[in-house]
Amino acid sequence: MNTAYGLVAIVIVCVLTLAVGAFGLRLSRTTSDFYVAGRTVTPYRNASAIGGEYLSAASFLGIAGLIYTGGLDMLWFPVGYTVGYVVLLVLVAAPLRRSGAYTLADFAEARLESRAIRRMCSFLVVGIGWLYLLPQLQGAGLALRAVTGSPSWLGGLVVAAVVVANVAAGGMRSITLVQAVQYWLKLTAIAVPAFVLLAFWAGDGAPGPAVLTTDPGWAQPLHGLGGQGHPVYATYSLLLALALGTMGLPHVLVRFYTNPDGRAARRTTLTVIALLGTFYLFPPVYGFLGRTYLPELPHGTAPDTVMLSLPGLMAGGTLGDILSAVLAGGAFAAFLSTASGLTISVAGVLDQDVLRGWLARLTAQDATAVQGFRLASVPAVLVPYAVSLVVEPVGLATMVSLAFAVAASTFCPLLVLGAWWRGLSTVGAGAGLVVGGLLAAIAVAATVLAGPIDGWPGALLGQPAAWTVPIAFATAVVVSLATPGRIPRNTSRTLVRLHSPEDLALEGRADQPAPPRNRSTISGRS
Repeated sequence: MNTAYGLVAIVIVCVLTLAVGAFGLRLSRTTSDFYVAGRTVTPYRNASAIGGEYLSAASFLGIAGLIYTGGLDMLWFPVGYTVGYVVLLVLVAAPLRRSGAYTLADFAEARLESRAIRRMCSFLVVGIGWLYLLPQLQGAGLALRAVTGSPSWLGGLVVAAVVVANVAAGGMRSITLVQAVQYWLKLTAIAVPAFVLLAFWAGDGAPGPAVLTTDPGWAQPLHGLGGQGHPVYATYSLLLALALGTMGLPHVLVRFYTNPDGRAARRTTLTVIALLGTFYLFPPVYGFLGRTYLPELPHGTAPDTVMLSLPGLMAGGTLGDILSAVLAGGAFAAFLSTASGLTISVAGVLDQDVLRGWLARLTAQDATAVQGFRLASVPAVLVPYAVSLVVEPVGLATMVSLAFAVAASTFCPLLVLGAWWRGLSTVGAGAGLVVGGLLAAIAVAATVLAGPIDGWPGALLGQPAAWTVPIAFATAVVVSLATPGRIPRNTSRTLVRLHSPEDLALEGRADQPAPPRNRSTISGRS
């Protein structure tokens, strides 16, 4: 690849991100603007923004790399990513918006009337957010190294700097504009080179992947997933993690608080499903073409960079350089948009539950929400960046799937039971969070630190959702049944609020449960 073309594409994406964010800064005035964009985002713009932040490094580069190495079984990843929004639409999209919360921790506190549950949720939001940020920063390093030969740490640093600048400046309203633009930028960047490369492939007589002669199982079902064995279990566990983990991802949930009402939240989700389905048509094309024109990776080359290498191999010359640069720019848009959404979520929790009180004690006066939010955005990005420098990459999509497993094992039971079951007690919810979180964290740590493990232990730890999610649900239900006296006093009224249309004007009723805590704003209005 021509280094100059690649650098120009990446610089354009970064400058465009900062420019759109600066425009959004002019619109951010209150706390609501910073946390939930004033709750005025239309369904179609919000759907584009969700697509922008959801289509991460794992989607843009990782899926192609997985299909290249593991075969057609890896198509379950984009299927699971999209199905997750169907589950979210059916179960929690509208109730979450009607809760009136700013963050997931706010929802948990309002539903369960417990500060302890709020602290648990805050801890998990930060942990899941950092776990998901890690592959974004590592992916940026891989992409920039593939384009320019620079050290891996530089790409992550560029992403971290741009994200902090945007998030600290304009909050959710600014990031909404950025992510909506970046979805269409990513779709264009992945689709246009795909059509051009398919034309070259057809012109070559439409050859098939060379791997079919040396490894026929590449195209066979239940072959590539579950590398150490037990592919049937691995497939079902992966789908469970992706389908149920989506509703537990903090950067996904916070976007539903930006809709005007529950009906708009549902329309947003339907549009997101269409946008994701369109995007996921293209990564498999690169995996297939990679196996056709690059049967073996050069030594030291990560599978996640196959997409960036293909234009040079197939088209060559200036056209190949331009197409590679377009893909590199799209990849950086993916890193920036997902990292921005995650940073918003983590910074919001750090601001409300950690830094606000510390700032007040330090300055002997109340800190505004925006001051704390801006300060919190720095550790929200720098901590996972520091970890990315010392942890070896295990594959972008693999790391993201582990984050999904943790989210499915913790927030999925809390949200589903909290939104639909009157019998959920505070103790039961806490027990489910602790048990599901610990089991999933142990599996993630073993997978990242110990590397591949053979047999059933490797399958159970590499894809833990099939056993951690049922255990978390069962724990929450059993403990709740054993502690009926700890069911929140206002449960019935809270559930009425979650499931009643907004036009019934429940806000004016005297028996409505209290909304989340008031927060100060730039202008002093609440």
